[in-house]
Amino acid sequence: MSTKELKEIINAVNDLADQGRVAEFRQANTDFLTWLKAQYQAGESVNNLVLGRSRFVDALLSALWQRCGLDQVKDLSLIAVGGYGRGELHPNSDVDILVLAKRQIPESAKSQISEFITWLWDVRLEIGQAVRSVKECIQLGKSDITIGTNLLESRLICGASEPFDKLQDAVQSKRFWPSDALYQAKLEEQLKRHEQFHDTGYNLEPNVKSNPGGLRDIQTIGWVAKSHFNANSLQELIGHGFLTEDEHQELMECQSFLWQVRFILHITTERSENRLLFEHQPKVASALGYCDEGNVAVEKMMKRFYQTIRRVRELNDMLMQLFDQAILGSHNKAKIYPIDQGFQRRGEMIEILDDGLFQSRPESMLELFLHIADDPAIKGISAQTIRQLRIARRSFSGYLVDHPSFRRLFNQLLKHPRGMGRPISRMHKHSMLALYFPLWQQIMGQMQFDLFHAYTVDEHTYRLLQNMYHFLRPREQHNFPLCSELLRKMRKPELLFLAGLFHDIAKGRGGDHSELGAVDAKAFCLQHGFPEKDADIVAWLVESHLLMSVTAQKRDIYDPDVVKEFAEKVGDEKRLDYLYCLTVADINATNDNLWNTWKAALLRELYFATQSLFRHGLEQHYDANAQQVSATRDDARAALIQRFPEGRVDELLGRLFDDYFQRHTAEQIAWHGREILNHTGSEPLILISKQMTRGGTEIFIYTKDCQGLFAKTVGLLDRKGLNIHDAQIMSTRDNHTLDSFVVLEQDGEPLTAPHRVEEIKTELLEVLVCDSKSTEATRRPPRAMRHFSVPTQVKFLDTEDHSRTMLELVALDYPGLLATLGDIFEEHEVYLQAAKITTIGERAEDFFILTGAKGAGMEASARDALQQALEERINQSIE
Repeated sequence: MSTKELKEIINAVNDLADQGRVAEFRQANTDFLTWLKAQYQAGESVNNLVLGRSRFVDALLSALWQRCGLDQVKDLSLIAVGGYGRGELHPNSDVDILVLAKRQIPESAKSQISEFITWLWDVRLEIGQAVRSVKECIQLGKSDITIGTNLLESRLICGASEPFDKLQDAVQSKRFWPSDALYQAKLEEQLKRHEQFHDTGYNLEPNVKSNPGGLRDIQTIGWVAKSHFNANSLQELIGHGFLTEDEHQELMECQSFLWQVRFILHITTERSENRLLFEHQPKVASALGYCDEGNVAVEKMMKRFYQTIRRVRELNDMLMQLFDQAILGSHNKAKIYPIDQGFQRRGEMIEILDDGLFQSRPESMLELFLHIADDPAIKGISAQTIRQLRIARRSFSGYLVDHPSFRRLFNQLLKHPRGMGRPISRMHKHSMLALYFPLWQQIMGQMQFDLFHAYTVDEHTYRLLQNMYHFLRPREQHNFPLCSELLRKMRKPELLFLAGLFHDIAKGRGGDHSELGAVDAKAFCLQHGFPEKDADIVAWLVESHLLMSVTAQKRDIYDPDVVKEFAEKVGDEKRLDYLYCLTVADINATNDNLWNTWKAALLRELYFATQSLFRHGLEQHYDANAQQVSATRDDARAALIQRFPEGRVDELLGRLFDDYFQRHTAEQIAWHGREILNHTGSEPLILISKQMTRGGTEIFIYTKDCQGLFAKTVGLLDRKGLNIHDAQIMSTRDNHTLDSFVVLEQDGEPLTAPHRVEEIKTELLEVLVCDSKSTEATRRPPRAMRHFSVPTQVKFLDTEDHSRTMLELVALDYPGLLATLGDIFEEHEVYLQAAKITTIGERAEDFFILTGAKGAGMEASARDALQQALEERINQSIE
């Protein structure tokens, strides 16, 4: 950055102090931001530009201070606080200032201060301001750590020096915020902030400033250092023995990269944007010089971002521990427990006895994690041990997996009852899995470009392993009772953990990641001495890890043929147990909002239906289904004749087809039947269940069959913000419909609020009796969805008896999609029998069972016409 140019800009601002108008000050600010952007594009260092903007704003505020006559007010100071106080201002960062009076603000100056602040807003600075006396600042700063921290970084811009000096004397006093109190407050603040991001920096849309490992973690180190050592830079920590030269350089490199990303976000969005949203990532990647086509540039940029925040967080963990030792003295107070010749436990932390241990005996790097598994009292790794692990990790040549001694230790960890708990968590945190085998290194920081996944591939896989381990915890037995039961009875749970470790290992390589991963998994198992039979199970689980979720969510699991086909692919009950636990862990690790009672119910029903087939023999499934239909009808009849005459009950049940009894429970049928028998009049009967039905709320509609019923219903439910997961569209022998929809609220919870239930019931009735379709969508698509495209795919599946047609649809999940489909089905005289609605991020992956105009499967020509209409209409709606 040309110092001469900046000086000229500042001089031009100073010239406005006497006669400048608002428009001139505003133009000066706009011109400077344009110049700042041009300087960056010309290759100027972001570090210099951030400091340069702070100098410019100093000049701008000083000129405005003088323009408002505040330079004539006695004992009044203008102070920069927070990031601005450090002299760091990104292009659109807030400018935090404090108008400081020695005692009370003079009455005569209040109008001038008001005018000054108004000018700042008119100039279009994002201002955060406070007007206080020295005494008020000290009182507020002592009671609020955020205010106290801002004052620690305060800097005089202009005005009287005496109020500022008085404030500085108070702030730098140990009575203001003692080191121990400030350290504990900032540590708690950091922990709470990390929790807001689910304690991970590997979100797909991370926050550069607040993410774990982001800029705020670096600032936290600086705040504690300033409080305890009165250090004005992190470099001073080298002299205090807290940082090595290499660690300081690494921390500054990380900060420089994060500053670059934040700077680009500000200039490209023209606002104070700190989130690396999907729509911003290509622009940031391009500005940083990543020019590859498609998503490759973003992948490379994001990998560097995740590597950076991982390094920051590791250094932050290490330094906060060292601060704890120096400020609280916890290190010296903790009791020591010997472990072996290389390790000891000090309090809750494990530490090495010799700094050269990892270098002289590399196997001890894995022994460290085995000791953590052996002793539940060990909660973490000491700072000095982290430092030595970092050194050894970076100096090790090759990968640990290439050495038999390391493979033996890894096997011990896999089979240890607590190995997949805290030990694997620490291995993930300290990049030891990447050192262990190269396949893990390939997925570290690997992006997933969809709205379905919330985390990078490595973070998702780690969370899956944690889910499996947590199934064994007593408190999880209530949330995942079947998984807990199955995992506890497994003779070899390590096979499940291995399948979890490898299920997504081949993502990002092109091709089918399940097939490629299966090959990798088997090779890994054989390399580690597992019998070929066990290796085959792991490889099959990896290759089939999506089978159960796809079958449950996209197939008609009430069709005995579907269950039989699934059972044949699984093979036996042992594999079913493994696959169920893997599937549940996988879904829960994908996205924190993905798991709900509906998915839980589907998977559980599919599990027990398949288990029953295995136990009774696959050849018995048709007989079993007939028996189930008969038993359900008998149970429902028994419940109904307690309240209604047998003749009326039998007449009603006689109008219903077997499919209805196959797809509903006896309790549901009795509920439907009671209300139908009590219903009078010609209006549709609308029921909304008070109890959960297969994990959701059931909306049941009984009415005379009419055109547009499905489209009207789903259109209204979509407009009311309900997610439809299942639809059973059935008819009676006397031309009535029995339509059943399972819905959930946007947060995955059932529909329970009484006023909302009544509102939906009332509006549904209005829509159904109205002649117009009223299917127009009013719900806006989510912000992120606008930046994704999903090619529309229509696929027909064959059935053995050709009595029905099965259709798979993949499309962008835009508001009103289901209503559009209903209209098209009606136009083509296609009748919907059942639907399975699945939303995967931005993708709708829906499954429909249809019949043609003659009540049988659709002819080839009708299929072609329907496919063309679906593709054209959906693509038009997206455009």
